[in-house]
Formats: sequence, C-alpha cells, structure tokens
Amino acid sequence: MHWFLDLLVVLGSLGFFIFGMKLMSDAIQRVAGQKLRALLSSMTKNRFYGVLTGFLTTSVVQSSSATTVMVVSFVNAGLLTLLEATGVIMGANIGTTVTAWIVSFFGFKFQVSLFSLILAGIFFPFLFAKRDNLRNLAEFVFGFGILFQGLQFLKESVPDIRANPEILHFLQPYTEYGYFSVLLFVLVGTFITIIVQSSSATMTITMVAIAQGWLPFDLGAAMVLGENIGTTITANLAAMVGNVHAKRAARFHTLFNLIGVAWMLFIFPYFLEWIDQINRFLFHQHSVFEIADNARDQKIIESTLTDGLALFHTTFNILNTILLIGFAPAMARVVTKLTKSRSREEEGFRLQYISTGIMSTPELSIEEARKELQVFGKLVEKMNANILVLFFKRPKNKEKLYKKIATREEITDRLQAEITNYLARISKFGLSEKSAVQVKGMIRIASELERMADIFYTLSMNYKRLENERASLPESLKINLEKLYDHIYRGLKNTNLNIARDPEEIDMEAVYESEREINQMRDNLQRLIYDRIEKGQYPVEDGVIFLDFVNAAEKVGDHIVNINQALTGNSH
Repeated sequence: MHWFLDLLVVLGSLGFFIFGMKLMSDAIQRVAGQKLRALLSSMTKNRFYGVLTGFLTTSVVQSSSATTVMVVSFVNAGLLTLLEATGVIMGANIGTTVTAWIVSFFGFKFQVSLFSLILAGIFFPFLFAKRDNLRNLAEFVFGFGILFQGLQFLKESVPDIRANPEILHFLQPYTEYGYFSVLLFVLVGTFITIIVQSSSATMTITMVAIAQGWLPFDLGAAMVLGENIGTTITANLAAMVGNVHAKRAARFHTLFNLIGVAWMLFIFPYFLEWIDQINRFLFHQHSVFEIADNARDQKIIESTLTDGLALFHTTFNILNTILLIGFAPAMARVVTKLTKSRSREEEGFRLQYISTGIMSTPELSIEEARKELQVFGKLVEKMNANILVLFFKRPKNKEKLYKKIATREEITDRLQAEITNYLARISKFGLSEKSAVQVKGMIRIASELERMADIFYTLSMNYKRLENERASLPESLKINLEKLYDHIYRGLKNTNLNIARDPEEIDMEAVYESEREINQMRDNLQRLIYDRIEKGQYPVEDGVIFLDFVNAAEKVGDHIVNINQALTGNSH
C-alpha cells in the first residue's frame, strides 16, 4: 500500500506542474492574445519569417501545442496558407525547447520555491484588481510559482536511485537491448506526451528521471525524440473537425517531426557524443555518460544531465528545421495528396472556419467566429437576392428557387446553433473585457441573422401561397416594393462588410439614415395598400399578404440596425 501512496504523491506533483504551466500559459495568452494574433497573421511573409514567428510565439506562451493549434485554426480560417503555416510550425518546435532551459536553470540549479512564494505574495492583491491585465499578470505569476513548486515536489517524491539501487531492477531489462531500447523509449516518450498532452511536462519528467538516476542519458534523449512525435497529437485532434486545409497543416506537423526523428535515429550515438562534447565545453567538466560515477555532488549531477538534455533538445530541433525548411513545399504537396478534399456532396453542411474541437487558445478563437459570421451574413444576403428574383424577375424554375431558399434557411438554423455554442464555450474561459464584449455581440449577431433568414423563408412561402391562389403582385405595387427590397439588400450588403471592419470604422449615422428611409417607404406603401383595399382594387386576402411583404422588409431593416449596434458594442 505504501507504494500506491508514493505513486499518488508523484502524480499529484506532476499535476501541480501541469496546472501551473496551464495557468501561466493561459494568463499570458489573455494578456498578449491580440498581439499574438496580429503577430501570427502579419509575420508570415515567407517560411523564414514564419520560423521566427513560431519561435517567438511559443517562447511567450510556453506551449508548442498552443501555437500549433493556433496555426491550424488560422489555416482553417483562411488567415494563413499551408505553406505559410509550415514555417510557423517549424519555429514552434524550436520555441518549445526554451521551456527545457527554464526548467533546467530554475528547477535544478536554484531553489525557486521560496522566491515564487515571495512573488505570489507581491502579486496576490492584483488577483482582485478591476483591470484585466493586472489580474492576468497575477495569474501568470501564480502559475509560475505553482509550476516550480510542482517541480520541487516531483524531485522530492521520486526516490533517488543511488540511495535505493534495488528500485531500478524492474527497469533493467528494458535498458539492455541497445538500439531496440532506444526505439522502445522513443515510443514511451510519445505515449506519455499523448497522455499528458504536454511535451514540456514530459520533458520535465524525463529530466527528473535522468537526474535521479532512473534512466541513462541516451534513453532520456530517446524519450525527447518521442515527445516531438507525441506533441503533434494535439493539433491533429483540433483539426479533426476543421476543414481540409486545417487537417493538412496538422499532418504537416506530424510528417515534419517524424522525418526529424527518423534521420536522428540513424546518427543517434554519434550525435549524443557531439552533444556531450559541446555540453562539456560550454557548461561542465564532466561527461553526461560518466557523471554519475565521477561526481559526488547531486547538484552537479543534476545540472550536467539536465543541461545536456536541454542542449540535445534545442540542437536537434534547430538542425531539423535547417535541414527540412527547403523541403517544406515538397512536404506540403505530400500532405495535400495524402489528405484529399471530399466532394461538396460528401461534406454537406459544415462550418468553414471555426473548429469545434480542442480550444486551448480561446482568446485567439474570436477571429474564426468573425469569419464564420461573414459566411452566415453572405448566406442571408443570398436569400435576400433570391427573394428579389422570386418577386420581381419572373424566374423560369420557381420550384427550384423555393427549394434553395428552404435549404438555406435550414443551414442558417444550424449555423446559429454551432456559432452560438462555440462562442458560449469561448466565454467560459477568462477573456479580456474587450473580448467578452465582442463575444456577446457576436452571439447577438448570429441570432439577428437567423431571424432574417426566417423572414425570407416565410416571404417565399407567402408568395407561393399567393401564386397558388392565382394572384400576383400588381405592377403599381411591384415598382415601389422592389425599391424597398432593393434598399434592404444594399443595407444587408453593407452590414456584411461591417462585420469584417473594426467598430470605429462603422458609420452608424448612415445605418440610422437608411433605417429612416426604410420606415418612410413602409409608411407610404401601407397607405397605398390600405387605400386600394378600401377602394376594392385589392381583394382583402391579397391585401393582407401585400402588407406582410411590406412589414417583413421593415423588420429586416430593424435586424440590420441591431447587427450594426452589436458590432459597435452597443447592446441597446
């Protein structure tokens, strides 16, 4: 039973570390979310800029998974091409090695637990600050403290092999098969990373294992190679519900890392010798292969081994990027051929931009929702155009047009549900005040667009009923009604352009002026219809339908105003 409690302590320590890392990463993303989004969308002019972008972004958020999920979602949203994304993915692999150096430096050379508690004490009052940035900064500091406290617990809870050599007996058979042992521990590193969903956490586990003597240095390095493969699973999970371009970006990440591990395994023993020489030259006097026998100070042993592992991790990823960056277009063509686009009939309705799968970067998901709202608005705009054709252009195949409007109305129902659910999930995470207002406005916009779609569908059904009764729009009414609906169409078209604009670029006075014109046209048409009904020129039943056509257009005008108000942050 004692061993079970020890295992729980180790798992709890690992949980502390992972929770601290997540808290720190999420906080920094909320602080720098808008800037990171701008960085990713602007600094990708070519693959080399992309490498720098991926490195900087991952160094900031301390998570290559977060960066690659970001990249996949940006490719999904059409903000990055697959070729532009390749450089960012390569840079993210280099950026994630920064975490290993931080852990090696602070976790194994210095006792930062006390320092992190002092920092937590200083920033504790900021947790209750009104300003989002101060609260997020405080959460970042607390995440930093919890991370290194968890690392300290992990080091203390894992028994020292040198003092208890009998513990190693169960591992002994797996370390004595030479090259097959290396392959085995590559798989172990892959499996652990898939389980904990963090290559940085697996890297830390590996560092503790070699520092405490559980693993020899070469098998620790093999686990690092496995971590490079395992970390690609997060992006692939996120891409499962994305479009074909997102899937290709995720597959490229996997292919890139698999090729890197493959060539490294061919020169693995020689590469480790070279890393050992560099490590001895730069940092230490002892070899990573002999340190346990030649050094008595545990701190020296830990420092030598963890620095060597961090050096291996960084050097491998830099060399892999240098070797493969020239082959990125060819690799992109390979994943494009392997991940074929399904036909439109096979795909049916699906979201084009937002990913409803894993969302590790909610602050950066808002742009995807905005893109999807633009698609939604365009669909409603097409329904408005269908009504213009149905009412005023005498189409040859009206049944086909009725069916098209009905199908589009069904799609808008699903679009509203999917977008609203997605935005609701985003809002559950800690968002900045500005982003929270944006999300609230977007939920309202989705609702307004869906109501407009309902109106256009109802209009088509009323028109069909009018024709079935062998009635039609009188020419005198048709001319004025066409002007009203054409005005509505222009207003909706401008609104769709506004969805892509920043709030300060939207001319609300022009929106209100358009609404006043619509209301005036409605009043004039209502008087005309009532007058014709009283004079017996329109049958009462037909007149009621004509009034519905007029009132429906005015309601669409109201929804247009509501959408523009939501875009500017005005909830009234």
